[in-house]
Amino acid sequence: MLTVFAMMAMVVFMTGCAKVPQMEIDNAKAAVEEARAAGADLYQQAQFGAVQDSLKVALANVETQKSKLFSRYGAVKVQLEGVKTLAMQVKESTLARIEEVKQEITTTMTEVTALVTENKDLLTKAPKGKEGREALEQIKTDMAGIDASVVDAQTMLASGDLLGTLDKIKAAKDKSMGINAELKEAIDKAKGKRK
Repeated sequence: MLTVFAMMAMVVFMTGCAKVPQMEIDNAKAAVEEARAAGADLYQQAQFGAVQDSLKVALANVETQKSKLFSRYGAVKVQLEGVKTLAMQVKESTLARIEEVKQEITTTMTEVTALVTENKDLLTKAPKGKEGREALEQIKTDMAGIDASVVDAQTMLASGDLLGTLDKIKAAKDKSMGINAELKEAIDKAKGKRK
């Protein structure tokens, strides 16, 4: 009788001590690292933070189950699989976002180039009276700054800093649009005085 009881206790103990799901842990960690390597920490910060938090929770649950006499990892395996799936989704959305940023950079650079060309043309038509001379010199200085910003943006793009490039080229576009509006207004005023 004692032997039967000991054998039953041993069976219960062996089935209760489930094995730590190391493969699932490794797969989840690898998926999170792939998302980071794709740039998720830069381009999808909120989503990547959620993935990291989910992984921390799952790993904490693994530790909780380890500390129990009868460990059960079924729910933790599901969590870890969910982390892996979410990390892969974040990686894919990161790659899509990178392509969007590249397209936005290309479009904005084209717009800035067109504005710079137009502004140079408008500058030749701008009134050059006593008051206009100082304003035109300031505009020329600003336009030189825009040219330098475009060069900086191209250098940043070549080095792979897409977000920095986008910020730089957007600022150049805003400045170019401001100059454009200012020159058009000055030309319109001058035309109005001639009539």
